[in-house]
Amino acid sequence: MASKMRYCKKCLQPDTRPGVLFDENQICYACKYEEQKKKIDWAARERELHEIAEEAKRKARERKVAYDCVIGVSGGKDSTFQAVYAKEKLGLNCLLVNCVPDNITEVGRKNMENLAGMGFDVIHLTANPKIAKKLALKGFVEYGNILKASEYALWASAYIIADKFNIPLIIQGENAAITLGTVLQQEATDDAYSIVQINTLKGCHASDWIDEEIKLEHVSLYDFPSIESLISKDIKAIFLQYYTKEWSQVYNADFSIARGLLGRTSEDLHDIGRYRRYAALDSDLQIVNQMLKYLKFGFGCATDDACYDIREGRLTREDAVWYVKEYDGLCARRYILNACNYLGISEDQFWDIADQYVNKDLFQKNSAGEWTPKFTVGEDFDG
Repeated sequence: MASKMRYCKKCLQPDTRPGVLFDENQICYACKYEEQKKKIDWAARERELHEIAEEAKRKARERKVAYDCVIGVSGGKDSTFQAVYAKEKLGLNCLLVNCVPDNITEVGRKNMENLAGMGFDVIHLTANPKIAKKLALKGFVEYGNILKASEYALWASAYIIADKFNIPLIIQGENAAITLGTVLQQEATDDAYSIVQINTLKGCHASDWIDEEIKLEHVSLYDFPSIESLISKDIKAIFLQYYTKEWSQVYNADFSIARGLLGRTSEDLHDIGRYRRYAALDSDLQIVNQMLKYLKFGFGCATDDACYDIREGRLTREDAVWYVKEYDGLCARRYILNACNYLGISEDQFWDIADQYVNKDLFQKNSAGEWTPKFTVGEDFDG
């Protein structure tokens, strides 16, 4: 980990994000993409999307399969927008695939029921909970990331079902490489097979997780199907964000709230480390994981949300700094204790592991034994 941290001059993106790119003026490529969006012919892209949808319907008829497309869903803001858009605007017969997180929250369960209740067939995939817990602990110990393995299953699930049922189209939501700025703006693409290149997945092979206790046959739901095989079957995978001008974190939330989405409305925002209530709803482990991300890289959920808000004109950079200072990296102790209980470790063991991943160039312990930042949000830092 580098001892220096630079911030994008337009937003609050730090260069400690793995894979992030800045230009010669210290502007991140997520901000550059936001500028590029103003030049996109959105009407042409919408026509292209409708052509893709019609092609999927034709292929489904020819293959005599019941569904035109597969959409991986959690019931949250983005997947609700994806599913409703595909059904109502594109006229697609959608099969939703819900990779159920271990210990799903009550809000997450209700949101998934709400989405299904809008008129969708849903396949729920639930990985072996004993294996899921082992992989969560393994991810925490080896990567400082409790949810790393579960991300494999989450992303692979829609592709597995499309492969098994020969469904011609897979609709993913956001191309995070573009919106987080880890690719050059001219590399913006609709190809959702590119997700296997993102930092968290890195190939998405179940073999990454096998050891003396965990065998390959135990983790089949964590294995991304062969991309070459999917392409040879003429199964297309796209990012809906590429085609829809309205796509944004806040728009998707408003869209979904109007259709029954529930959020973390009763919780103190300081407890969850973010200033928006309609994300990371189906698993409380995500709150702990974002705190760990903050300690590793110097930013968490509040920074991510603030960057979106700056780029889309809802906050000035100066105002966004306040939100980040107020909320970023926070996590109520009850969530840490819940994570410890899930992982089967003590709170002391949790912090022994977490402390190994703290960026000591960016953080120092205070007299109470708490990690505090050496850096000032929004200002370049030289450790």
